[in-house]
Amino acid sequence: MLIARSVHPLPGESERKERLLALIDGFANRRVLIVGDLIADEFIYGEVSRVSREAPVLILKYDTTEMVAGGAGNAANNVAALGGRARLAGLVGADPEGRRLLASFPRGVERTHIVRAKAYRTPVKTRILAGGIHAARQQVVRIDRESGWPLAADVSRAFARKVSNLADSCDAAVLSDYGSGLVTPLLADAIRKAVARRARRRAIPVLVDSRHRLSEYRGLTMCTPNESEVEQLLGISIDDDLDVLERAGRLMLRRSRMQAVLVTRGSRGMALFQAGQPTIHIPIFGSDEVTDVTGAGDTVIASCALALAAGASFYEAARLANYAGGLVVMKRGTATVSTRELADAVTSDHDTAPEHWSQEGPAQGRRNVERGT
Repeated sequence: MLIARSVHPLPGESERKERLLALIDGFANRRVLIVGDLIADEFIYGEVSRVSREAPVLILKYDTTEMVAGGAGNAANNVAALGGRARLAGLVGADPEGRRLLASFPRGVERTHIVRAKAYRTPVKTRILAGGIHAARQQVVRIDRESGWPLAADVSRAFARKVSNLADSCDAAVLSDYGSGLVTPLLADAIRKAVARRARRRAIPVLVDSRHRLSEYRGLTMCTPNESEVEQLLGISIDDDLDVLERAGRLMLRRSRMQAVLVTRGSRGMALFQAGQPTIHIPIFGSDEVTDVTGAGDTVIASCALALAAGASFYEAARLANYAGGLVVMKRGTATVSTRELADAVTSDHDTAPEHWSQEGPAQGRRNVERGT
């Protein structure tokens, strides 16, 4: 498939800023198919009242409960918040949590392809956050209510038959694999072949975020693992060693046969690997004092998918994802980023003095396309 080559100039020049802002404008009404594991993220907030006499634990005075979509649902919410239109396919239970989860989606998320199964229990991650009147609330415990993952193989096959052609009329596809067995390499291959058969001027990027088995996905457009997932997959420790990171990224690129691998590194930023091009290291945008990383990977892959759908190069998509990721980790809970926030981040970053600019971009030509692997 063909992905545009970057047309950006040197750092700090207005042309790059205008290019990135134009791409953000291009997010509007881009349709993104998101297939994956739907998780209910529940947040229970309370105020610290006193220490219990029964045990050395805090007693919280209950304040409120909030439920938002996690997993693939969070990726869909981020697409909608950034101005795109998300077509979401997944599985929830016919239970109160499933109903609350479905009701939480905004108008920009199409839910008609979400299956409600009576024999399935919606997975719930309950986070209890405590704080004083004038103190920030901190997570004190998380309770996971499992759904019986992994799913039976026949459930995954039936789901694959149902959704493999949903990419029709979409501009990008995202696979969000949190380990349920619903999203599989077989499903990914079916979607890749389906979009490859479509005759259209612009290729449809297919991106994958897999928590536990990224090595089984082959030949897609892009993957966005975090550094700890890469370390676990390859049995290495990266830390601050850029040589180890370089070897790991290149190995991931060769094994996956993807056009790009974007490794997210938390407070260390991101590293973008492409075949035949030097590695690009992107420092984190904003403060490295991270507030909450919950769902940040969903924000990254959603913004990458929208950027590629709007005609961005891999570098430009990574830059925009870096801005989005830097913004969302400063918010508490499972959060999203708006187009206004993203545009303001681009503008503020490019309006600073060059010596404080967040990324010395690579020198690249102005060819229109690059050949896919």
